[in-house]
Formats: sequence, structure tokens, C-alpha cells
Amino acid sequence: MALLKWPKPGADGRDPEGRMPLMEHLRELRNRLVIAVLAVVVGTVVGFLFFDPVWAFLKAPFCDTAAAQQLRPGDCSLAVGGIFQSFFLTLHVSAMVGLVLASPVWLYQIWAFVTPGLYRNERRYTVGFLGLAIPLFLAGAALAYIVQDTALGLLLGFAPDDTVPLIQIDEYLSYTMIMLLVFGISFELPLLMVFLNIIGVLPHQTVKKHRRMVIFLMFVFGAVATPGGEPLTMMALAAPMVILFMLAELFMFLREKRRPAGEDYSSLDDDEASPLDLGGSDDQEPAR
Repeated sequence: MALLKWPKPGADGRDPEGRMPLMEHLRELRNRLVIAVLAVVVGTVVGFLFFDPVWAFLKAPFCDTAAAQQLRPGDCSLAVGGIFQSFFLTLHVSAMVGLVLASPVWLYQIWAFVTPGLYRNERRYTVGFLGLAIPLFLAGAALAYIVQDTALGLLLGFAPDDTVPLIQIDEYLSYTMIMLLVFGISFELPLLMVFLNIIGVLPHQTVKKHRRMVIFLMFVFGAVATPGGEPLTMMALAAPMVILFMLAELFMFLREKRRPAGEDYSSLDDDEASPLDLGGSDDQEPAR
């Protein structure tokens, strides 16, 4: 294993294959973790200073429901059920803002730590996937935010007329965070399919064979993963996932159709060797 071998340094003192001893890997990991944590701490301080506008943004979907006016008519109100609840809410929201603001820093630290072990073509794919993953996550989170007021109104509408919904402030924040994360992460699943197809793990034929089952499971996932399990939120999550799944399958089909016949080894037996390219390629040269 590369991690357990002492490299032979080149003229500049570095290993030409980008390897380093295990302890050097651990020191680099520690340094990058420290930088990432410090960035999150700074972002958390900024989130604490701007807590009021951030909380107003997060609370806006609830304020659009009829239940928001029942505690104090004319004012959007949530209940506080404990002495320390407000403090932990502020800390929670500030930390969330800190993670978002510091994301360029900790994403870069992850990228810089992993890059030396990748080939050049793998680095190109990683940059492309990272560039798509962030917009897809944001699109999913934005969709969750848009449908959240309607979903809340539907869920709270089941309360009898002679009751007053006493929504705890931390319960509402947890609901909001779950919605944003579930929608955001779900939008990444088709991108994972494309990645597995590119590295040869998931061929298009397999996806085509199980297409109906995958679409059915997406609706099941939408029903289970969304808080409350009401049909509107389930459809709002499952329908875009199905569309993205079909786009991912189309990409896989076109990619494999354009692949030269000599590169398709799927018909080979398990014991039959594929032809090797002994000429070498820049794309397969380890990163330095």
C-alpha cells in the first residue's frame, strides 16, 4: 500500500508518485481539519451577529399559515418550552450559517487532501461533479422552502377547530432542517448514478432493466423521508427526482452509445482478460 511505503524523493524532495508516509497523511489531515473548523467557527460568529434576518427567513413559511396567528392575532408566534431553548436555537441557527458560509473553505480542504491520490482524469470528473452537486443541492433546498408553507398548512389543518396548535420553536427548526436536507440530498442521487456509470460500476442496461422499480422506490422514499408523510410534499420530492433520474439515464445511454466498440468489455467472461493499453496515457499518470 502506498501509505505504508516510504517514498523515494525526487530532486525537489517530493515523491514523484505523490505518496507520503502514514504519519505525514495524519499530520496533513489534522492541519486541514483545524483550518476547516476555524473557518466554521468564524462563520458561526457571523451567523450569530446576523441571527435576526436569518431567523426571519427560516420562519417565513410558518408565518404564511393560519396557525401562526392563533397565539397572538396579527403576529407570527412560536412557543418556547424551556429556559435554554432560545439559547440553543440561536446556537443551532448560527452553526448552520457558519457551515454554509465556510463551505468553500472546508470543501477546498477536502479537495486538497484527496487530490494527490487521484489520476488526472479522476480530478477532472471530481471538479465537474462538485460543480453540479452544489447547484443541485441548492435547487432541492429551494424547492423544499417553496413548498414548506403549503405542507405546514396541510399538516396543521388536521387539528380540530377548538384547539390551538402550540408549535415549539425547536420542533419547527428541526422540521425545516429535515426538509432542506432531505430535498437537497435527494437531488444528488441522479448525479451519483452518473458517477457510478462513468467509473464502470453501473451500466445503463442495469438501470433500464430496473427503471420501474426505481421510480416506484422514489415515491416510497418521498413518502417516508418527508416529515409528516403528506402527499403534497411527497409529490414535490418524488416528481423532480424522477425527472432527474430520467435525465441521468439519458446521459448514461448517450455516453455508452458514443463509446467506441473496442472499449466495451461487458461481454467478456469473468476469467477472460481485457486488452491492455501498454502505451500509457497522460490521463492515467498519477497526480503529483
